[in-house]
Amino acid sequence: MTDVIIVGGGPVGLLLACELKLGGADPLVLEAATGEERRTRSLGLRSLNARTVQSLALRDLVEPVAGEQWAMLDELAARREPAGADLVAMMVELLGEGLIRGHFSGLPLLGEAGDAEYLMLKQDRLEAVLAERAAAMGVRIWQGCAVSDVAQEESAAVATLADGRTVRAAYLVGCDGGRSLVRKRSGFAFEGTPATMTGRTAVAELASAEAVTSSLRHPGGLVNLSLVPGEIATVEFDGGPDDRDAPMTAEELEDSLRRVTGHDVVVKRLETGIRYSDNTRHAGTYRKGRVLLAGDAAHVHSPIGGQGLNLGLQDAVNLGWKLALVARGLAPEALLDTYTAERHPVAARVLRNTRAQVALMRPGPQVEALREVLAEVIELPDAKRHFTGMADGTEVDYAPGSAHPLVGRFAPRLEAVPTALPAEPSPARGRTVAELLRDGRGLVLALSETPGDGTPGDGRLDAAVAGHRDRVRVAHADHSTLPGDGGAEVLLVRPDGYVAWAGGRDGVAGALTTWFGPPRG
Repeated sequence: MTDVIIVGGGPVGLLLACELKLGGADPLVLEAATGEERRTRSLGLRSLNARTVQSLALRDLVEPVAGEQWAMLDELAARREPAGADLVAMMVELLGEGLIRGHFSGLPLLGEAGDAEYLMLKQDRLEAVLAERAAAMGVRIWQGCAVSDVAQEESAAVATLADGRTVRAAYLVGCDGGRSLVRKRSGFAFEGTPATMTGRTAVAELASAEAVTSSLRHPGGLVNLSLVPGEIATVEFDGGPDDRDAPMTAEELEDSLRRVTGHDVVVKRLETGIRYSDNTRHAGTYRKGRVLLAGDAAHVHSPIGGQGLNLGLQDAVNLGWKLALVARGLAPEALLDTYTAERHPVAARVLRNTRAQVALMRPGPQVEALREVLAEVIELPDAKRHFTGMADGTEVDYAPGSAHPLVGRFAPRLEAVPTALPAEPSPARGRTVAELLRDGRGLVLALSETPGDGTPGDGRLDAAVAGHRDRVRVAHADHSTLPGDGGAEVLLVRPDGYVAWAGGRDGVAGALTTWFGPPRG
């Protein structure tokens, strides 16, 4: 018996495991894939948008992930021919200057220099960073451990392994991808729209390297030559693949390249390949009793726009601290209902915009004209803010319509001075909100004309927080440095970086009970 079983050890499952462990729960990760299978599903490059990078900063993970990015780009530059090396160099320059904000259906979204927070790397490198962090935290990960069934008992969720063993936990989370066994066995509704396109990504060698160039506007679809040498992707708008699981052949890729480009392309060798589509579906709820869903198990959509990985990682960050509190008996199960309430609308917007991006990828003069008009619109300041916020995840608001402008939004950057307990030394300097959240506790942020000096706060605030000191810490900040503070005396910042509540000191105790459970006696 453990606290939480996580079925699926990809990036979403690994990050969720780290969040649970940080919150004091005991997770067990069950991962079916072997090393070779994990490498195959890592074809292509994955982008981490601004909100994901900000979330990784809360756990001091940006530096190791960025280190993997730069190491990967150095390796790619060394392996490419001069023309390809120039392409890598251009990407390095854009990333280094902080210009990239993402794209919408291939239309670039660029910001001012130093404005963006954006990382790009292969999925297996991200998994390696997260697996190393999980192992350092003491998370148990069982590799090559397929799950054949899941069920719920009155006091436990049960995973049956392919070898017949069973594992029990208070809760079970399916992070096992778009064809999730957890979702199917647990009876989650998964409605949506069927595939209209077939995407293929392969590692292959062409008879002539100059025979194909990257273009979103080929006559029959699109072709992308990845920064990774030998990786080629095509997309055709043909109604979706007939058999996603059959091994891809050189002939299949060759036929696709010929249909898309209209040229006589020859594929000499194919090492490996995968198929995908724009099949778009969404679970009606992310929780049924003791079973929850995260990542592609809860929502699938076209990969165009690069939002899927980010959406799943944000699921993990939202769910982790909540499930840890509930699994430890510190908060009521009602806290888990906020997971679906907050994340379902976010995914619904992503599914909508990825459908729109697929429509804008279709060949033809009408769509070409629409793309040209949209490219002009995106450059308008308000439109650019809208599209970049949609692409980089910074538009998310978990409490739309809230009376206070910061509630439901990611906490703004500012420096705060943590309040020391009587037995602790006073802090020597202010720290950022991200630094103060790294231990997985929430943050009670008292706003004043000038930051505190590290001494305990006033009596009302101390009394309100006393029973939650194991779940939150207190800090003081100068309200003049806080954009849109709305006149609040105190902000309650959740472990995932979002502002849960804002108000006067008299309301702190109630807000803490709502979001972190009742106080300890």
